[in-house]
Amino acid sequence: MASRESQWKALGEPVDILIIGGGINGCGIARDAARRGLKVALVEMKDLAYGTSSRSSKLVHGGLRYLENLEFSLVFESVSERKILLDIAPHLVNPLGFIFPVFKSSRVNLATLSAGMWLYDGLSLFRSPKRHRKLKKPDIEKEEPSMRLENLKGAQLYYDCSTNDARLTLENAIDAQKHGALISTWTKAVSFLKSDDGRITGVVVKNMFTGDLKEVKAHTIINASGPWTDKISSMSREVSLPTLRPTKGVHIVVNHGNLPVNNAVVCVHPTDERVLFAIPWGEQTYIGTTDTDFSGDPSSVRATREDVEYLIEAAAHYFPKHRIDPSDVICTWAGLRPLIAPPEDVSESEISREHKILVGEDGMISIAGGKLTTFRKMSAEMVDTAVSLLRLSGNLPDKLTDAKTDHHPLPGAVNWPPDDDHERVAKEVRLAAGNDSMTIKVARNLANTYGMLALKIAQFVHKYPELGRPLIVGRPEIYAQIDWGVQREFAATVTDILIQRTQIFYRDGDQGLGCVVDVAQHMGKMLDWSEETVQENIERYQRDVSLSRKWREE
Repeated sequence: MASRESQWKALGEPVDILIIGGGINGCGIARDAARRGLKVALVEMKDLAYGTSSRSSKLVHGGLRYLENLEFSLVFESVSERKILLDIAPHLVNPLGFIFPVFKSSRVNLATLSAGMWLYDGLSLFRSPKRHRKLKKPDIEKEEPSMRLENLKGAQLYYDCSTNDARLTLENAIDAQKHGALISTWTKAVSFLKSDDGRITGVVVKNMFTGDLKEVKAHTIINASGPWTDKISSMSREVSLPTLRPTKGVHIVVNHGNLPVNNAVVCVHPTDERVLFAIPWGEQTYIGTTDTDFSGDPSSVRATREDVEYLIEAAAHYFPKHRIDPSDVICTWAGLRPLIAPPEDVSESEISREHKILVGEDGMISIAGGKLTTFRKMSAEMVDTAVSLLRLSGNLPDKLTDAKTDHHPLPGAVNWPPDDDHERVAKEVRLAAGNDSMTIKVARNLANTYGMLALKIAQFVHKYPELGRPLIVGRPEIYAQIDWGVQREFAATVTDILIQRTQIFYRDGDQGLGCVVDVAQHMGKMLDWSEETVQENIERYQRDVSLSRKWREE
């Protein structure tokens, strides 16, 4: 069992590596280190993937636009990692077509784009999900009937991948915990323990629910806190020079019927020529992202009216037959890219997405920059650095193994069908639950969310049929996902369930406000919450929804 409470109780024994931050990098590092045989603990002040790692564009991609900046090594690294993630997480990483249209006014012509496509496929060693192809105007009209055709010269259709970023993060944490790592969420690093020579020897952590403090000794500390990197670093130094230049990325979600797209459409904004996407997402379509500087508390990042109108303007330019307006927006999300501050003054979009590993005089290892797609490789580099420091200090365990994170599937991908048949898995899930007690829509959602672990959830429903009830009538999420999230996936609040575990926050027309009371009461019975705690959870989630809607008041 991997409940949050069990992990907190176990926290406190000395470890080889203590990781601060439960985003994709922190969880990837924990997985790699634990699989090598290192003793690992990870602390996260809120839920796993609470920050940037659940607020990305949800793409695993090579970064086609980086070719324009001649960042060939970054593209090669990204397309190589894309192939690995397709292999180790096929239930979460899925091929997605991208249409890149060229108009008479476009700064990129068809010949240049075609050459770029061959280079892009070449850098992937021609292992893209599918080979790119040129589209003429009639082809484009067939592929994307909603798209603007006026002054359209042609397009290229190429393939990258979509993903569930929060689940990708979570499955790395689950695999790390399976191999001995402690994953303690809602646990905040509040200060460092130091030796006489100023080196960090541990962390004082705080239980965010009870206020209790613990000291955790560690031979190596890793700062993988994303947008909070500089803040964590400043806990160790009186004067801290900023490492990051965070930029904000905003997305908006509308119903698919309001903006029907079949592929991700590459859109160049008509006012500033920034690249963004309109991306199909089941019953929804999302549009993003923006790229603007941000200063302030990362916890307060949100979409503004200006952000929303900027994205609507781009959508109107590319899809004039389906003009959306602010009233069509179901929800927004905003995340921060923890980019490394460049030495010169450049625009937000020109800041490199390369990552950097920094080792401080206090011995703390920090990582900044990077992309979701390359998290696994960055994680391995971080653990390599930690192993070097452990060796120098004489604290390296005698026997370590090769993590082989590029070969071992994530938990939900174990025994996934080689032909990647999602529908077959969904049917197996429905059969395991008892066909009459589960709709194919529910089974499909479980299969695409949990992979082969969905069979265990289905067996759970077969044993306790009341857990097969929908959280919201007409939607595919069910009560069993609450129990599974609490017992097996570290979930500890209503927010954890409705945002990171089920995505109801993004998908439901009312963002889950209609079920929040029922979810809180169900969790309250499981976790023996007081009425006060139940109400606190309801209000916390309502604040989360309110923050995502605050732009409407501007």
